[in-house]
Amino acid sequence: MKKRIKFSSYIYIPSSNASNVCSQTLVTKQCLLSIAVQLVRGANTLLIKRFKLDVSLFVVWSLTLYLILVCFSHDVCADSKHSKVAEGSEVAAASEVEKYGMTPIYGRDIKDGVYKVDVESSSSFFKIIDAKLLVEKEEMHAELVLSSGSYLLLYMGTGDEAAAADYSEYIEIKNKGGMHTVTVPVEALNKGLDCAAFSKNKEKWYNRKIMFSASSLPQEALNFPLPDYDLINDAVEAYNPDVILDKKNNKLKTDSVLSQNEAVQVDYADGEYSIDVDMTGGSGRANVSSPTLLIVKDGKAYAKLLWSSPNYDYMVVGGETYLNETKDGGNSTFTIPIVDMDKAIPVIADTTSMGDPIAIEYSLTFYQESIGEKGLIPQEAAKSVLVVALIIIVIGFILNLFMNRYRGEKNKKRK
Repeated sequence: MKKRIKFSSYIYIPSSNASNVCSQTLVTKQCLLSIAVQLVRGANTLLIKRFKLDVSLFVVWSLTLYLILVCFSHDVCADSKHSKVAEGSEVAAASEVEKYGMTPIYGRDIKDGVYKVDVESSSSFFKIIDAKLLVEKEEMHAELVLSSGSYLLLYMGTGDEAAAADYSEYIEIKNKGGMHTVTVPVEALNKGLDCAAFSKNKEKWYNRKIMFSASSLPQEALNFPLPDYDLINDAVEAYNPDVILDKKNNKLKTDSVLSQNEAVQVDYADGEYSIDVDMTGGSGRANVSSPTLLIVKDGKAYAKLLWSSPNYDYMVVGGETYLNETKDGGNSTFTIPIVDMDKAIPVIADTTSMGDPIAIEYSLTFYQESIGEKGLIPQEAAKSVLVVALIIIVIGFILNLFMNRYRGEKNKKRK
């Protein structure tokens, strides 16, 4: 009877090394290759002992080949630690980086050299404070300096593409003397480029767009002159103020096409009033001032909300996004349409109070019977109090002046 030799007894896989390799999600490829190498080593040992190829060895070699092929497939070798993409409420509103009428400028259109270049970003959480463009033999790269160390990696593509990529395809952000720097390839100037940034705290990819402005280069660096895109945008908007530039598609849209929220009609003359508003939802730590300012325009009702926090950067009402109107660092304010009275209106408000942007769901209820004069608003009442206090101070000063004069004259008469 032929003695069977157990193949597993010839495979040497040190438990500590194997666990170290396989536990590191950054090196999935190394883990599979390590297993494949150990299988080949065991197969060779078995071949020496038996001196002939049997079915078990054939299976082993087939399995080894399969593991090697699978290891080099794109999906399995994708970096599992960096496979999550921020979406939905985790993503703040993005601004457009291109201007109307822009034409991409490629490396062949620029003379070789190193140039300072301006970079537009679609997110206020991904600011580029300095950039140098390197052009050589029609190839372009840019050295970027980021405003913070919130990100560890970049990938020139979408977040989904980054999540499916191997770690070797990522670009590491380096800290040099307190400056967060990274060098990226540049496909073209005057073109919105997809750029995924991996958050250090959230461990997720965030979709960003960046645009390198060709207009910021010296004129002699370009092979041809560029139009003034800012002037073009201003001219289009000045010609027809009801027309809005849809920069994403590089087209024009009318205001009526963009706005899907219809403010409710109210039986009040155009002007400013006050209205009570209740807010529910969220953690309860933030609120809006009530009464709030009611603006009636063309017979329709709009509310100017004042938040108790300066950290709200946008609101979403009925699918439309409204940006924070406060520019001086004060508490956030938004002007939104009141789409219904005496009924809860679902809204979303995005806050940055916890570092990364978080969108929170709230409900607002505006009460039509509470509509009153503008002076009922706390801010307006505060203004009235200040005015009254100022008047009292002025009157007191004048009375004090007269009293001092009167006393002075009286003292002179006594002498």
